[in-house]
Formats: sequence, structure tokens, C-alpha cells
Amino acid sequence: MTSASVQKLENMEIVETKPYSILVTGVTGFIGSKLLTRLTAAGYTVKAMSRRELSDKPGIKYVQADALVENDLDNALDGVEVAYYLLHSMEGDKKEWENFDKRESLQAKNFLNAATKAGVKRIIYLGGLVNDGLDLSRHMKSRKTVGDILSSGDIPVTQLRASIIIGAQGGSFAMLRYLVERLRVMVCPKWVKSLAQPICLSDVVEYLVKCMEKKETSGKTFDIGGPEKVNYEQMMRIYSAILNRNLFVLQIPFLTTKLSSYWIDLITPVKASLARPLVESLIHDSIVHDDSIKKYIDFELKSLHESIIIAQEDMIEIEEANKGYKFSEKMGFPINQKILSVSLIMMAIIGTTYYWLDNRLDVFEISWLIGSIVWFVAIGFGILFVMQKTRLGYLIAGILSWVTIAFWLFDNFYVIFDMSLIAQEPDIYMTLRNFLGVVIAGIAVFSSHNVFHKIRTYQAKGKRI
Repeated sequence: MTSASVQKLENMEIVETKPYSILVTGVTGFIGSKLLTRLTAAGYTVKAMSRRELSDKPGIKYVQADALVENDLDNALDGVEVAYYLLHSMEGDKKEWENFDKRESLQAKNFLNAATKAGVKRIIYLGGLVNDGLDLSRHMKSRKTVGDILSSGDIPVTQLRASIIIGAQGGSFAMLRYLVERLRVMVCPKWVKSLAQPICLSDVVEYLVKCMEKKETSGKTFDIGGPEKVNYEQMMRIYSAILNRNLFVLQIPFLTTKLSSYWIDLITPVKASLARPLVESLIHDSIVHDDSIKKYIDFELKSLHESIIIAQEDMIEIEEANKGYKFSEKMGFPINQKILSVSLIMMAIIGTTYYWLDNRLDVFEISWLIGSIVWFVAIGFGILFVMQKTRLGYLIAGILSWVTIAFWLFDNFYVIFDMSLIAQEPDIYMTLRNFLGVVIAGIAVFSSHNVFHKIRTYQAKGKRI
């Protein structure tokens, strides 16, 4: 064991009295992974808990355990003196999300019971910055409940309540990043005016480490946030300025948190089940009212601008690390993406032939012209959002392709039933044109379905957007 892991010179406090006496939970998350790196770089030996089986690394001993199963925690907490509690349960489908707060409470109870049996001396918990006097969202209420459960035992608990955390792979930053990168015009609800103190991930990690090293922080609760008080709209504008692009924000009162989560689901890789609690937590201000942590831990916090730049650099590192990833499917995401893009462009070209190749006067009637304008606008939006690799683009492409298939088949109705439905009978060239369009639209339907379901897997691997 290194001298740094046995004793910190600052205050001469004993921090790690034996190897692997520090446990970090949630190590596959964006906070837990950074905390592991910071602790091992400081010379600590760390036990890391994950539901997956992972191979040990220098200074890190992985242990497989699920906090929902209390017996799993006995081995994980054996010999542990300081435990970092970084567990969340907002992942999964809609059915699982509906019960995320119950799962989080059960995890906290199991962890406290197992930690008490194992003789753990300290628990350090990272929660959310809440105002106790407000009607909290389920997400923030659950974060507070978990802290209360952990603190209800005999083990001293240090609680850090953080505002929005800016870090690569974090849900809040992902929402910010993808919305700004993909939309020049933003339609937002009133929660974009709520204040927050976004804090850099590395600063959060620094607080977590320093809390362990400072025994005076034991048993206390601290609010942490960055140096600036900004609302979400200002955060989006700052990020937009970093990208050197203009952003127009339109605020509408009737866009609920539920509708907002579905919109985020279609525009970004963040699932609606995760976006909804994140959005609900933005309804109220999330600012530091008590900065007493500075009495024990004081360092220069990074600005929001610096935090975003660091998160961007981390994303580039993740992308570089995953460059070698290959899809096992014969028809993976990149191929389907190209096929869909080409199919939509070909559909648009075929659609124009109604006005330079078709000899029917019906197509110049007002109803046809209005329908054509709507169709071409929809095609344009579809191509735009498909090029940006959004689920909204794939949804538009799929629906539009089905509608187009039906239209071109109706235009060829006379071939089988000897009568025309939507206009005069097309000639043989127009008939062939319609059948060709049906084939291409069918390919678009197939590829849009594939990419709609593959995009999250693709982007989860750190692929460049």
C-alpha cells in the first residue's frame, strides 16, 4: 500500500487503514467511474461494486452485487470502513420507471442493514439539491428519502446535495448537448426559467474525495453547486455560444413535463423514462442556500463554460476509446442510416415528377398543391432530422413512407379494379413510376424501423453524432 493510501499529510488524518477498505458503488455510472479514477490516482486501493462481473485493475478490486438483494451486499461490504453510495434506479422501461422510487428506497434499506452488520464507519452519499419546503418531484423526493434512510442508522452519513452535474454521459448534460446541437429553434416550457448552479463533474468528485479525507464532515449535510446561478435557457445559450451558433427559444405554457420527456426522447438519446424525472427536477430552483461546506473544503470551482468544455473533451475520449466497436448484425445502424437517407431523397425526387413528367392536369388543382406542399415539407423535415440521427427523424420517415406507399398504390388502383380513385388514370410511365416509388418507400419503412431501435445502442457505445 502506498504512503498516500495509508495517511494524508493534511491534518494527519488516517483515511485508509487497510487495503480495499473503501467501497464505491455505482462504478459503471459517469460519477462512480470518475471517482474510481480519482481515488486510485491518489494512491487509494478501492473496492468497486457493480451488478456486472468486471475484471480487477491495479488498485481496484471489483465485486459483483445487486443492492436490491441484501445478501449480495455482505461480500461487497466485508472489510469496508468508508462506503460511497452512488446508486440510482431510474433506468429501464416505463413499467420499471414507475417504481423507481420504491427500488431506490429498498436499495438504501438493504445497504444500511448490510453496512451496519459489516461495521462500516462512514457512508458518503451524493443526492440532489432540494428545497425541503417545496412540493418535490418524485425524482428529488426519492433522492431525499434515500438520504434519510441512510442517515436513520448508527453509521455517520455525509450527504452532498448537488445541483445539475455537467459531465460526459450524464443525463442532464446529454439533454443539454443534443438539444442545442440538433435544434436551432427550441420550443420550451416554463421550467427553462428555473435557476440552478450547474457544477462540473470533476468538482463533484473532488468534494466526494475531500469529504472522506476531512473527518469534520462526518454526519453532516452540504449543498454543492457551481459558481454561477443560471437558468436552463441560459445554459443552452452558453453551450450554443461555445458551438458558435444562434439559438432561438420560444416558451409555451402548455408543454407539460410528460410531453417534454417524450420530445427529449425523440430528439436525444436520453430515454423518456430518464428524461421525465430529470425534467421534473428542473421545475424548482436548484441553488445553494447554505455554503457551509467551504468551512471544511474550499477550492476554486470551474465555471459553466469550463465545465462544458471539459465534458466535450471527455466525450471525445470516449468516442476514441470506442472506435474499434463493431456491430455484430449484418445490417447494422450505419448501413441502415445511409439506406434511409438515400431512400428519402429518392422519394422526394420521384415526388417532383408529378409536376414535370406527369401530363395530368389534376395535380395542379388546389387540393393537390396543398397536399404536395405538406408532403415535401414533411420530407424535408424527415431528411433533416434523419441526417442528425434523431428518433424523431426516423419516426417521421416511417410514418411518411407508409402514407406514401398508400398514396402511390391508390394512384395505381386502376391496374386491378379498372377505375381511378384520386385522379385521372396515369399513363404507363406514371404507373411504373408509382410502383418504383412503392418499392423505395418500402425500403425506407424497413430501414427507418431498424435505425429507430438501433440508435440508442449505437450512441451508447460513444459513437460520434
